[in-house]
Amino acid sequence: FIALCFMSFTLGLDLGIVMTKGVVFGVICCVTVLPSMIMIFDNALEKTKHRQLIPDFPKISDFVVKHHVIFAILFVVLFIPFAYFQAHASVYYNLDASLPDTLPSVQANTKLSEEYDMGAAHMILLDKELDAKQKYNMIADIEKVDGVKQVLGLESIIGPAFPEGMIPENVKEILESDNYELMLIMNEYAVASDEVNSQMSEINTILKQYDPTGMLVGEAPCTKDLIEITNHDFAVVSAVSILAVFFIIFFVFKSISLPVILVMVIEGAIFINMGIPFLTGTKLPFIASIVIGTIQLGATVDYAILITSRYEKERGEGKSKKDAIQIAHKTSIRPVMVSAFSFFAATFGVGMYSQIDMISSLCLLMARGALISMCAVLLFLPAMFWLFDGIICKTRSREKRQCEPEEGKRKQNRNSLCRNSSSSGL
Repeated sequence: FIALCFMSFTLGLDLGIVMTKGVVFGVICCVTVLPSMIMIFDNALEKTKHRQLIPDFPKISDFVVKHHVIFAILFVVLFIPFAYFQAHASVYYNLDASLPDTLPSVQANTKLSEEYDMGAAHMILLDKELDAKQKYNMIADIEKVDGVKQVLGLESIIGPAFPEGMIPENVKEILESDNYELMLIMNEYAVASDEVNSQMSEINTILKQYDPTGMLVGEAPCTKDLIEITNHDFAVVSAVSILAVFFIIFFVFKSISLPVILVMVIEGAIFINMGIPFLTGTKLPFIASIVIGTIQLGATVDYAILITSRYEKERGEGKSKKDAIQIAHKTSIRPVMVSAFSFFAATFGVGMYSQIDMISSLCLLMARGALISMCAVLLFLPAMFWLFDGIICKTRSREKRQCEPEEGKRKQNRNSLCRNSSSSGL
């Protein structure tokens, strides 16, 4: 979550700080307050025990391990296309699109757009001392740009035949300051559309020809800057969050291969989650991809760490590859399901209830992501352990390298048997 703080868009910084504090306080409470509460209410806990609601699934573990090749192929088949889908999912940047249609302001904007072809209004800050003839020529050139309906300024209102000295000061103060003159550009294109972005590029080119210090401002230019900033931010945050999780797993397990496997499986789950809107034609708020990418990675990589810890422990104690994966899967399936269902329950209700599309979309994506990550960890991760078991054993640190590939063990046992036989005279 600290990776969100690397965004220059301060919404990400605020989210990162709040969520990081939440994790820190959560950990502190879990290792201090929670044990104290358990001890205080021990009698009540014993009296209110009930039967296990989520049963064990031993047959599922046997099935997953037995058909590991199928699940490995399925992972690759899903990973590649959904990596493309999530990168090409449609997003929107105009924040008013996330508001309910019942709001008066949204209804008014819709009416203006439908009945008057009103789109985004731009504003130009122009050097006040610029020659009047150049201003007239600039206005004429801008009005020729596609989508521009009208340019409003002192020159376009009064015309060249009207002496500037006859304009009342209180009128001039509306459109002029000490250094700048204000012009309004009315156009028919919506904010954050491809058409308005192309239009602004053309207007900027014309503006700079007449006044290199002139500025094009307004909602649409700000949104265009937002698109450029967030695209860079998202790439940085994705890289930082993946590297952060990679190094945490690396230092915990002291293995170079396990971080790659775990991050790959969780990233595959994120691709599937974010690729579904591409297939359904759903538009997402621009912030969705980076927020979901970091939250789903940070929150659900715990599922993978849980099963990996048990698998590593069993292999380190000399269990075979098959036994280690089966034990890890059987003992982890219930905790993973409880965690995933809790995450789902905490977000799904808000997603269904909220009328603000941005909140609803984020919560529904997190709810769906929890279930997808659960399935990915319980179905795909054991297959990865089976296929890369030899690499995992070879790339562990020396002090933890107690397991070896099974073929190597058999050779070692045969060599040991031969040495023992020779030394005993057999």
